[in-house]
Amino acid sequence: MKNLLFILLVFFQIFHLNAQGTLPESFFDGKSVVLVSADPGARPIMTWTQVADSVHQSLVAAGADPVAYFELEKVALSEAVQADYAQSLNKRMVRNIILITRQKNGSSIHVGVFSADAKIISSTSLFGIQGTDLKATADQFSSLSQNRESNNLLVIDVPEFLSITNEETSSNQKFIATNPLNLDVFKLGVPIDGTSAESGFLSYFRYDMYGKSQATILAEQASQKSGIEQILKSDYPNQVEWLTEAKTVDELIKDKVQFILMKVEGRESDMMKSMGVENVSNSPRIVYKYYIKLLVRDELYIGPEWDADPDWRVALGNFLSNLKK
Repeated sequence: MKNLLFILLVFFQIFHLNAQGTLPESFFDGKSVVLVSADPGARPIMTWTQVADSVHQSLVAAGADPVAYFELEKVALSEAVQADYAQSLNKRMVRNIILITRQKNGSSIHVGVFSADAKIISSTSLFGIQGTDLKATADQFSSLSQNRESNNLLVIDVPEFLSITNEETSSNQKFIATNPLNLDVFKLGVPIDGTSAESGFLSYFRYDMYGKSQATILAEQASQKSGIEQILKSDYPNQVEWLTEAKTVDELIKDKVQFILMKVEGRESDMMKSMGVENVSNSPRIVYKYYIKLLVRDELYIGPEWDADPDWRVALGNFLSNLKK
């Protein structure tokens, strides 16, 4: 009897050491969409769809209603892409977002309420469970329904991999392959990654981003700002406003900030397709692409030439050079 109590105590401690946050009530009574990020360097090798296959039954056992699976990197490609997905998820009456992250040294499953806007989730502080490997994490997650009855009854037996269509979306944010006018009249706002001015909450759960320490994040932010400052000083002659906290569009315009320098990172082929670039490359390489958002008309200017690069410094330099054309 003592041995049994000891085992239960150890299990209880492990579970709570690896679980964080509060599970949304809507998890047990509403549709969920699952976003998967899988490290291609993790072993054994698994594609993101294979990861989805391996965790689906555990999500269902936990009480979820996972109606569709998408690759996180494609959804988080840019603000405009996220806006399109948000339109589709709203039409499907999705209530929750489940995030699966598989890394070389472990896996995690997080759950948050769908924000119903282009951010998809409103915070990175979500309920989450972490484990040393995907199976251990999924098994632990599946036990969530032991003390709670789920109202999600008619769930699909196998994961469904969907793609959104143009008919499902009505986002006004579209990419324009030219340069914006009046950059010399108004300030260019420059958000710093990881601050509240930067809206990419989904990217936090990418396999190459999740789990970074606060010290590492702060060091990367300082390095990034220093690097951007040097490039802007040499290649951008107009006014710049550093954005380290969230502001409304009206507040930015009041401060004479009408343009925002945006950066996206992802597979080059996915990025070119999402931006409407002709002669789409089949390149699988991960690249950075800069563009400018005009706040007053919600227009996205990617410049007259494709200038993405695996090095963000090179990509920024290319983009600023193309602004002069």
